[in-house]
Amino acid sequence: MDELRGLSVRTARPEDAAELARIYIESWQDTYAGVISHALLGAMSLRGHTARWQAAIRNTERSNGAVLVAEEAGQGVIGLCSLGAVRDSGTGFEGEVYTLYVDPAFLGRGTGRALLSGAFDALKARRLRSCLIWAHARNNACFFYEAMGGRRVATRTTRLLGELTPEIGFGWKKLVARKQARTIQS
Repeated sequence: MDELRGLSVRTARPEDAAELARIYIESWQDTYAGVISHALLGAMSLRGHTARWQAAIRNTERSNGAVLVAEEAGQGVIGLCSLGAVRDSGTGFEGEVYTLYVDPAFLGRGTGRALLSGAFDALKARRLRSCLIWAHARNNACFFYEAMGGRRVATRTTRLLGELTPEIGFGWKKLVARKQARTIQS
């Protein structure tokens, strides 16, 4: 789907589930340390999340959704994204990116941008013309979504295992991610 210096985005396969679970857990533990309770982060199990990702991959055909992975040549799977129809029809958006996570060891290399672009392509292929992404209000990904052209369109408070969790909704009325300015490193 998308390539950037050996980086490619493709549809996830059932055998990817364990890597997706690892990335998901490590991303949560990296991003939410000090934000979400240590007990919740410590209770995340590779076995349980592998089963969840296997089910998500199997259910994509039935739900008209998709699970995508980002691979880097020589490294394997380094990021994931899931998407489909918007879950809250009252938002004014048609599609939704449910999850977008990059292995913490590979942040800042364009993986998130490649996954978001791949997600938008997948939504367009499903005839969905706009997108909503919900993010924890204290997640640094909020800056990424704004840099990619997402506009803050809503806020809500949900419960995450009993804890009140503030979230921000980022919306794209047109499925185009803004290209970030590249920095030159010497």
